[in-house]
Amino acid sequence: MKRAIVLARRGEGRAAPNPLVGAVVAKEGRIVGEGYHVFEKRDHAEVVALRQAGTQSVGAALYVTLEPCAHFGRTPPCTDRIIESGIQRVFLAVPDPNPDVTGGGGKLRSRGIAVHQGLCCDEAMRLNESYFYFAKRARPFTRLKLALTLDGMIATRGGDSQWITGEVARREAQRLRYNHDAILVGVNTVLEDDPSLNVRWRQGNRITKVVLDSHLRTPQGARLFDSQDSVIIFHSEGVSAPNLIPSSARLIPVAEKRDRLDWDEILDALGREGITSLLIEGGSQVAASALKAGVVQKISFFYGPKIIGGSGIPGIADLGVGRLSQALQLQSIRLRRLGSDFLVEAYVNV
Repeated sequence: MKRAIVLARRGEGRAAPNPLVGAVVAKEGRIVGEGYHVFEKRDHAEVVALRQAGTQSVGAALYVTLEPCAHFGRTPPCTDRIIESGIQRVFLAVPDPNPDVTGGGGKLRSRGIAVHQGLCCDEAMRLNESYFYFAKRARPFTRLKLALTLDGMIATRGGDSQWITGEVARREAQRLRYNHDAILVGVNTVLEDDPSLNVRWRQGNRITKVVLDSHLRTPQGARLFDSQDSVIIFHSEGVSAPNLIPSSARLIPVAEKRDRLDWDEILDALGREGITSLLIEGGSQVAASALKAGVVQKISFFYGPKIIGGSGIPGIADLGVGRLSQALQLQSIRLRRLGSDFLVEAYVNV
């Protein structure tokens, strides 16, 4: 199953909106077939592994990171292929929470195949946390990513922020972009930094670029329009669209809540677009409003060994915390060294 999880990760950035799935066929103590899923190639991991195993599947065991599907979608049910192959036992890490897909384990049992569930369950859950979240809530799993000095600043008073972290950390940040369906920034970041918001970790991957722009101030010449990626701009209701914004951009009006665009409407709209994972990259006001609204599930904070001091721009604006008991609590904290920098990842307890 650990090998199946490693295989599943090969589909990162290329499986959405489907989950990451890896599969291994084992017989008499050795692996005879392997597979993982990539959306554009259609075939599910189980089918790829069984095809590689061929006739050696008869009497073998199948290890798969997610419950095999039992429905007709872009492909026929994986359960039918498993039954036809002669597989004797199936080990699945976690059941599929998607109501349109679930039931594969039961179908296999009804055909006399032994099904064991729960092997490497925690690892498999983390592997597809965005997919599980989206399947239950129909809105994207949201991660807040920031590059910070050790004292929590994202830039100097004059706005200089390149570069707080080194090349290794920046490459890992690009990998995060590659693994998300959409990236979001506020209009102030667009106006001040003019980011391209492109994915540079690997070639050929698209990402939806999202801008929160209450009064539609995004300029036509912004670099985020230079690629073929989709651009969605959320703005306040009643604001007329200027002719300067390219017609290729999708403008979506949403209500305001406490003088900010309503996060619930934003995430619901992104969910309807089929976006399962969202990476928030700034700026400080956007970070604070997302945390205050309770819509962030995970944080990835990259820290560089620098100190700016109180004149700098904090990564997160005022959260209105008056007492420590009001502070946001983080769970399952993980720390990674990245060259001279380090990455802190944790889940937000909201």
